[in-house]
Amino acid sequence: MSQKYATRAEDYSKWYNELVYRADLAEHSDVRGCMVIKPYGYAIWEKMKEILDKKFKETGHSNAYFPLFIPKSYLSKEASHVDGFAKECAVVTHYRLKNAEDGSGVIVDPTAKLEEELIVRPTSETIIWNSYKNWIQSYRDLPILINQWANVVRWEMRTRLFLRTAEFLWQEGHTAHATKEEAIKEAELMLDVYADFAENYMAMPVLKGRKTESERFAGAADTLCIEAMMQDGKALQAGTSHFLGQNFAKAFDVKFADKEGKLEYVWATSWGVSTRLMGALIMTHSDDEGLVLPPALAPIQVVAVPIHRTDEELAAINAKMTELSEDLKKRGISFKYDNDDNRRPGWKFAEYESKGVPVRVAMGPRDLENGKAEIARRDMKTKEIVDFDGLGDYIENLLNEIQQNLLNKSMVYRTENTRTIDSYEEFKKEIDKGGFFLAHWDGTAETEAKVKEETQATIRCIPFDSNEQQGKCMVTGKPSKGRVVFAKAY
Repeated sequence: MSQKYATRAEDYSKWYNELVYRADLAEHSDVRGCMVIKPYGYAIWEKMKEILDKKFKETGHSNAYFPLFIPKSYLSKEASHVDGFAKECAVVTHYRLKNAEDGSGVIVDPTAKLEEELIVRPTSETIIWNSYKNWIQSYRDLPILINQWANVVRWEMRTRLFLRTAEFLWQEGHTAHATKEEAIKEAELMLDVYADFAENYMAMPVLKGRKTESERFAGAADTLCIEAMMQDGKALQAGTSHFLGQNFAKAFDVKFADKEGKLEYVWATSWGVSTRLMGALIMTHSDDEGLVLPPALAPIQVVAVPIHRTDEELAAINAKMTELSEDLKKRGISFKYDNDDNRRPGWKFAEYESKGVPVRVAMGPRDLENGKAEIARRDMKTKEIVDFDGLGDYIENLLNEIQQNLLNKSMVYRTENTRTIDSYEEFKKEIDKGGFFLAHWDGTAETEAKVKEETQATIRCIPFDSNEQQGKCMVTGKPSKGRVVFAKAY
């Protein structure tokens, strides 16, 4: 009897956790709050990383690497930055261990205390700007366009695989510019890169906007973001791009001589996405049978399974699958032929379904005789018998169709679960149902905090396309410059 798993309708959180294990993506580590990303999960992250890295380089950025450890004094230099991260920092205080005298094991050597504590990187603005101070003297040294692929640590007590872990993987861009306008343009450009990746590769529609002052990145003058809607109606912040103004340049005294020889502070940005995108990918498309992957990010885009009784039949199917493999390889389509005799075809079908492989090819003796193959598509769970001749063209078109279908389906879901609302009483009744709520807000932190305290909903973003229509705040009735997006969020 097959194991019964939670459905999205029964218990969305349990469904998510079970799916991560079923699809062999990740597991909890014995290190509290940390995860082990398993090979199949890491293969998806590698595809994300490969695509994003190419986009960063196409927009003029280069990769570098900076230390994992940050002197405590660096973090102290930008006041709002340290306030924002102080409660999440892991701190290194000693540099040596020794055996306990009573033989009970290894202890920290009390004589090996660091003169200055080191913070395990929660984000790298401070360590990077300390380096930029040495790199920048003149306008000729600008702009600096650097990206770093790294791990970071933010001490989380309540964790969930991919969505919130104490250690996670990410990229962080850090750029330095001669003018405010150039830095703002950079922050906007990178947000567009993230939005393009989310929609055209993850098949996940996103809203672009800016964070309120209360929700900005610690130390930023402005935070831009992309927000996605998950299948339970909750929002997920999928990427952020920060205009840092001159805050970090002033904190680390980073100046440059302009063309007239006048000393000016440098303008900065930082921007990043993380393995949280894995959680977004899972929750945007997957169903009760398991993972559903858009072809653009699937490690295996096509899997083929032979169905046979005799060795002769298997040999003939093997020859056909070799032919298909060579065709798909030329097209840049990743293909796996699973002719392992240790597992039955039915087990394989269920396994690849739970792993979200977009297209499955099955061929048995009758298919072989008729020059056909059975094609199953994961997104719609439909099957079709197709001529083997021309199968490469059919599969290539089908993968494009699946990619577009997943985006369309997600866009329809978001549209159906986005509401314009004017009454705070109605908002409080409806917010637990999930979705995006477009409502007027008076622009004050007090009103924003009141809504969060009473409903657990937050302002996800002030959307760029909100055409600034005047109105009245749904909470206070005071004037509002335009509608913002409220939602409960991950």
